[in-house]
Parts: sequence; structure tokens; C-alpha cells
Amino acid sequence: MTPGIQSPVAGNVARLRRVLVAAALIACGAVASAQGADAATVKPKLTSVRCLKLCAGSRTVAPGGYVSLKGHRLGKGMKVVFRARTNAARQHLVKASAVNRSTLTARVPGDASSGHVYVRKGRVRSNAAGPIKVRKPRAGTVPVASTTQASAAEFTGNGMWIWYVSRSNGGNLQSIVAQAQAHDVSTVFVKSGDGTTYWPQFDAQLVGALKAGGLHVCAWQYVYGTSPSAEAAVAAQAIATGADCFVIDAEKEYEGRYRQAQTYVQKLRAAAGPAYPIGLAAFPYVDYHPAFPYSVFLGPQGAQFNAPQAYWKEIGGGIDNVVNHTYRFNRPYGRAMAPLGQVYDNPPVSDIVRFRQLAQAESSPGVSWWDWQEASPGEWDAVGGPLPPFAGPPPAGDDAVLGLRAKGDLVIWAQELLNGAGQPAAVDGSYGSGMQSAVQAFQGSHGLPVTGQVDTPTWNALLQFAPAEPDWGGNVSSARAGARTGPKTALLPARRYEIARRGR
Repeated sequence: MTPGIQSPVAGNVARLRRVLVAAALIACGAVASAQGADAATVKPKLTSVRCLKLCAGSRTVAPGGYVSLKGHRLGKGMKVVFRARTNAARQHLVKASAVNRSTLTARVPGDASSGHVYVRKGRVRSNAAGPIKVRKPRAGTVPVASTTQASAAEFTGNGMWIWYVSRSNGGNLQSIVAQAQAHDVSTVFVKSGDGTTYWPQFDAQLVGALKAGGLHVCAWQYVYGTSPSAEAAVAAQAIATGADCFVIDAEKEYEGRYRQAQTYVQKLRAAAGPAYPIGLAAFPYVDYHPAFPYSVFLGPQGAQFNAPQAYWKEIGGGIDNVVNHTYRFNRPYGRAMAPLGQVYDNPPVSDIVRFRQLAQAESSPGVSWWDWQEASPGEWDAVGGPLPPFAGPPPAGDDAVLGLRAKGDLVIWAQELLNGAGQPAAVDGSYGSGMQSAVQAFQGSHGLPVTGQVDTPTWNALLQFAPAEPDWGGNVSSARAGARTGPKTALLPARRYEIARRGR
């Protein structure tokens, strides 16, 4: 063979090799591109779905209610896909609201049917979660938990309470805005009144400056019950000044004062309007305070949001136990819960993170913190920092159980709901044989186990009805303003004061 000259066979082999090499390179590039595309499009993952509003159980929701979806890699621009009855695709896509990177909320469409749900963004979809049951409420019922999604904005995310504006960043409003923005605080709760005295720190200049900084501005008032009409007038002044929401801080002084609470609530609601967002910040352990009128403050004309003061370090017993106890006894009132945690008294920053995790796992729309002037830099960072994945035991999902010989406001609340459901029961705060019979009749007519106790399934069913709240006596005269009024259980003493009075 002459050097430099290939035979025809050798040339064909060389060309074949080049073709194979080129094909291999193209194939490798395609695989790499596909892998790159997969890496760039990380799928969201759902871990749970539960009812948030208009619920008959943790996974049973009425059309028009709201569900909360938990998972990973969730965010803005996602849609929740429900099964549907009225279109050929048999599904209905609903725009979700992103609470954070692990929580979405969505309104259940009117044509939704029971089944699994998933989320999607563009062509990327998650795994399925559920199933959920979609059930219409019985005719003529008005569920207690009927808060609108729009009114929840002030209680969503992180809130920080301000007692004295002058002691919070020296009263510098621009500094307050900057610090709130830097730590993911979207709502500030500023004291506007103490009893019948309006606090001038809550003025139009403060409200305007904080709102201009993108913050929700809510007013709060410590109340006593000695002059409920005058206290309501002070609250109305804060609302007229521009407050986005209002929170009632009612504690020891209101124990046993049902008539006074009813007067205050009725006049406050008349001034605020039926849809204005109102919250209650009271004792977290309902069972410790049988004479406190939770059923009035959280009743039909009362607060739509419940912000119990769950100060775990002060209460003691461990943060998980405190949060579980708080939710177990407050959940039956059917209001959206946005618990109030502590950043005073130097709690461990790990506890602050844990409080946020537990509230999120309970599907609370948000949390808030007492208080601005006592929070350290490390505590601020824990309030607004990224939330790590939930670990440890999950929060308790059960409600308080009532049975024979139980006494207190939670019994009053169950009696009001029974009457609203058409099962007559004396509203006296005592769980006697007559109430037991009414509970058994209600359970039997609603397909529930007939236990004679008000347990979690029974609470969920009762909350689909509007409570029949008694008239506790109308306006209060000054002569009786300090007296205990209402049912006989209004005379019961507190078992213990788990938190000290703060913010007076």
C-alpha cells in the first residue's frame, strides 16, 4: 500500500466512525438538555390539604370555603386544580394565594366535587394531595367561620405589637417601616386606647406614614368592662383615624361580665360595620377561665380573628404543649386563629422559630409578637428569617371534649350552637343531663357516633350553624358596671392566671 493513500474500505470505515461519534455527541447533548430542563423545572410537592374556612371537618369543606395546602417549593403564580362537575375537562383551576414558600390557600369553586387536588404553574404540576370532601351546608345554616379572604390580610404573615411608639425605634416612623420591611413584618398593632382613654399616639400622621411604607396598621385597646359604651367609643375613634383592623385586649377585668361584653361588642360592631376585621387577644387557656365571655367576644357580632396570647416561656411546660393546649381549647369557637407569641423576656430564638412552624402547621394565616420595644436583634431575625422544614411531633389536631358536669364558657358556646341547630338546650354554662340528651339527639340526626360528649366531629358539625346568642341584659348601668353578669357560671373563679397583664 502506497503511503498517504487509503483504500475505499478504509475510507468508508473512517466516515462511519465520524457519523457514529457525531450521533453520540448529539444524543449526549439531548440528554444533557433534558436533564438541565428537569433541573430548571423543579416540581412543587404537596404534603397535605385541609379545610381552612367553612369546614365540617379537617378535610370537609363547603363550596366557597377555603383550603390550605402545605408542601415544598410553593409560591406565587400557582393554581390549584379541583375536580369539577360542570365542564368537559372535569376540573376547575383556581388562582392560589401564597402565604409563604410552603403554604398556599385557595377558594373552593362552586362546582367543585370531592377528590384529590394538585397545583400547577404553566406545564409543571405537583403530586396529588387529599382527598377532600366538598359538601354543601345544610339549608338555612350560617357557619361561624365565615371570615372573608379579603379581611384576612391584616392577620396574614408576621405582625408586631407596639405598646409605646416613643420606645419603638425612638418613635421614628421611617425607621419603624424600614425595620418591619427588613424582617418580613407586614402588620403593626399599635395601642390606641386604654379603657375609656384614647391614646394620642395613634393619630393620622402615624397611620399615614406606616401605610405609605406598605404596612397594615391595626389599633388595639386594653378594656376593663366598667364603662363598655365609652370603651366602644374609644375603639370607634381609632377606626375613624384609619386603622385597617382593630384588636380587643380583654383579660382579667372582663371575667364574669357577659352583659358588659355584649354591650361593648354590639356598639363596636355598629361603629365598625359588619365586615370590618376585628380580633380578640385574650387568655390562651380557655379552660382556666370558665367565667370569661369568649362566646360573646368571638360570637356572631364579635371578632372574626382569634389571637390568643400564647406566651410559652411565661406559661411554662414547653412550647409544643402550650401551643397544643391553646389550639385545642380555642379551635371550637370557629374563628381564624393568628396566635400572639412572645419576644419579651429573652425566649430562645429556636422557640420563636418553633412557634412559627407550629402555627403554620395548624393552618393559621399568620402570627404576631409582643412586643416591639422588648425584642432583641436576634429575636427580630428569628421572627423574619427563612423557616426551616417542620420537624418533630406534629401539632395536636383534636378539639377540647365536653361531657357531663363540665362548666364554663365553652359549655355556653356549645349550648348556643345546639340551639342554633334546632336542639333546645338551656344556656346556663353547665353540662347536665338535659344538654347530654340534646347532644345525643344532634349526633344521631347528623350521622355522628352517639357519645353524648361534644368531641371534635361534633364541634365540626355544630360550627355549620349560627349560634343562638342570648340577650345578657342589654345596656349596663353605671351602678352595675363592675358587677358580674350573665349565667351562673359567670361567678366561677379562674383556675389560674397563666399570663400576667401586659400592655396597660
